[in-house]
Amino acid sequence: MPGDSCDMHLAASHVMDHSIATLTDAKVASIPRARFQHLIATRPTLTQALWWSQLVDEGVLRAWIVSMGRRNSVERVAHLMCELYVRARNIGLNSGDELELPLTQLVLSDALGLTPVHVNRVLMQLRTKGIMRLRGGVLIIDHIAQLAALAGFDEQYLQRKLRETSYR
Repeated sequence: MPGDSCDMHLAASHVMDHSIATLTDAKVASIPRARFQHLIATRPTLTQALWWSQLVDEGVLRAWIVSMGRRNSVERVAHLMCELYVRARNIGLNSGDELELPLTQLVLSDALGLTPVHVNRVLMQLRTKGIMRLRGGVLIIDHIAQLAALAGFDEQYLQRKLRETSYR
């Protein structure tokens, strides 16, 4: 997602046990280790922002662990859509109830640990119920309260509210 950081911990470790890729064109900035360490040491406000970002990342990780271990397929899809919606809203990317989401069903199925056929069925079920739609790379959430309830979504791990008014 625009603005996300990858591997800030590499300032403390010299080992990277994974790869990083984007699904769309992206602008990528690399900060040399020495410069990053200097910024952390001399800019307390930046350091606090990085800690906040780490809190969000850890919350996302915990939510994904729960999704993969405890949520059924409908709940997984609903939770992911709520998370992407809130994260995009937090950085001003979505307009109303629509969000550009250039993810194929194959990418979604890989991310959710489901087959593409099953993801297709779940998306069809959510569309038929009038809760949300994925059309032409755009996510349209028709009933955010229903989607959030279906997912058991609690936005607190993202450190921001889903809506000013309660959706519960």
